[in-house]
Amino acid sequence: MGAQLRVYKRRIKSVTATKKITKAMEMIAASRIVKAQRKVAASTPYATELTRAVTAVATGSNTNHPLTTETDNPTRAAVLLITSDRGLAGGYSSNAIKAADQLTERLRGEGKEVDTYIVGRKGVAYYGFRERKVADAWTGFTDSPSYADAKKVAAPLIEAVTKETAEGGVDELHIVFTEFVSMMTQTPVQNRMLPLSLEKAGEEAGTKGEILPLFDFEPSAEDVLDALLPRYVESRVYNALLQAAASEHAARRRAMKSATDNAGDLINSLSRLANAARQAEITQEISEIVGGASALADATAGSDK
Repeated sequence: MGAQLRVYKRRIKSVTATKKITKAMEMIAASRIVKAQRKVAASTPYATELTRAVTAVATGSNTNHPLTTETDNPTRAAVLLITSDRGLAGGYSSNAIKAADQLTERLRGEGKEVDTYIVGRKGVAYYGFRERKVADAWTGFTDSPSYADAKKVAAPLIEAVTKETAEGGVDELHIVFTEFVSMMTQTPVQNRMLPLSLEKAGEEAGTKGEILPLFDFEPSAEDVLDALLPRYVESRVYNALLQAAASEHAARRRAMKSATDNAGDLINSLSRLANAARQAEITQEISEIVGGASALADATAGSDK
C-alpha cells in the first residue's frame, strides 16, 4: 500500500508542475492578445482607404490590369496559407490547413493548377510530411508579424501575378488565414485577393452604392494601378498576418486554460485516491497492531497456565 501512495504523490507533483507551466502560458497568451488586437485596429484604416483608392481607380478607368481584370479562362492560381510557428494552440493551425485543402480541391476541380505558399512551421511541416510541393515558405514571425515580414511574403506573390502564366505566373491569388472575431471565436476564412472584386471591395471600403468622383490619371490609369498593386497586396497580407496572430494567441490562451483546468481536476482526483490509499494503509497498520497485541496476550496467558 505504501508503494501505491508514493505513485499517487509522484503523479500529483508532476501534474502540479505541468499546471504551473500551462497557467503561465495562458497568462502570456492573454497579454499578447491585447497587443495583437491593437495592431489589427491600427492597420485596418490604412487597408480600408487603400481599397477605396483602388476601387476609385478601377471604376474610373477601362484599363485591363491584373489587379481588377479577371482572365477569361484562368488556368493557374496561388494560395497563401497562414499557420503558426508553435503548437499548443488547439486546432488553430489544423483548421486553417483544412480550409486551404478545401480551397485547393475546389480550384483543381475548376481545372486550375495551384501553387501553395505557406507561412508558419506547422503548415510547412504538414506539407513536408505529405511530400506536397510548396512554391515558397516563411517561418519565425507568426506570433508578432511586422510590415517588413508582410512585404517579404507579398514580393513573390506580386511577381507571380504580374507574370504570364506561360512563364510561371498565376491568374488568381487567394489567401487562407484565421480571422479574429472575438476572444472565444476565431474563424478560418478563404479570400480572393486578386483579381479584386469591385463589388466586394466597395463593401469593405464602405463605397457600395456611393457615386465616386471622376479622376484624371497622370501619367495613366495603368501606371497608377501598377503603383497601387504592391501596396494593396502588402496591406492585405499584413492585415491577414495580424488577424492570424491575434487568433493564434486567443486559441493558445483557450487551450492553456482548458489544460490548466484539466490539471486541477486531475490533481483533485489523485488527491482523493491518495487519501483513500493513506487511510487504507493506516487501517491496515492498526489492524496489524491489534492483531499482534492479541496474539501476544494469548501467548502470555498460555504461558501463565
